[in-house]
Amino acid sequence: MSRKFYLLPFLLLVCHFLNGQNQLLSGGETGTNLNVLYRNEAMGKVYIDTRGYGAVFRKGKQVTAKTRSFYEIDAQNLRHPKEVKVSGEAQDRKRFVYGKINGVFLIRAGLGLQHVIFTKADSKAIEVRYSYSVGPSLAFVKPYYVQVIRNTNSSSVTESVKFNPQTFTQDSVIGRGTWTDGLAETKIYPALNAKFNLSFEYASYTNIIRAIELGATLDYFPKALPIMARNPSENIVITLHIGFVFGKKWF
Repeated sequence: MSRKFYLLPFLLLVCHFLNGQNQLLSGGETGTNLNVLYRNEAMGKVYIDTRGYGAVFRKGKQVTAKTRSFYEIDAQNLRHPKEVKVSGEAQDRKRFVYGKINGVFLIRAGLGLQHVIFTKADSKAIEVRYSYSVGPSLAFVKPYYVQVIRNTNSSSVTESVKFNPQTFTQDSVIGRGTWTDGLAETKIYPALNAKFNLSFEYASYTNIIRAIELGATLDYFPKALPIMARNPSENIVITLHIGFVFGKKWF
């Protein structure tokens, strides 16, 4: 699948996060250091993981002094570990992944709880938290198209077709198809996800959120997810990620 298929919804989601954060942070980075318990918080996260990259929007509410409940929406592209891009011979020199049969874009939703392990001793210290969540996922699976040359009686024609591991060799593929190829053939695979995160919050103000977050995500697909030819379709996908969290708290 073309990178544009991933980037369009990903960038729209990031822009939505950033717009929300600009509204929340309209007062700039001045912040406050009130020694109070904020009841609400909203944040965005951008991350990279072992199978791609993504963005998260999360909104939370204080339950106890050290516990928050939250809901979140997560958008991520999902690549196979064996994907390797090679250069084709097409005029536009579009690189392609030989052996790829589908591209995958994931939308996850989740409900969870976050707990404080170590609170800040002062404004220059770090607060350590852990969180967990569960929820549904939808995988948008689009056939991967490549460019090949079709020889006719009078000429050779470049054509975009779905990758066929039975008939194509690497030499027969000259490039990647356009991002619109196969868009109408996109299928939806429902799934369930579970997450665990460890967060290190370092903001200098009590009402601003700045953190580095490490985590793991498990996605379970009742119908196995096919991505690469000659590799088993996957019912369970486990990824590890690191991300930057930004946001703000209010009463």
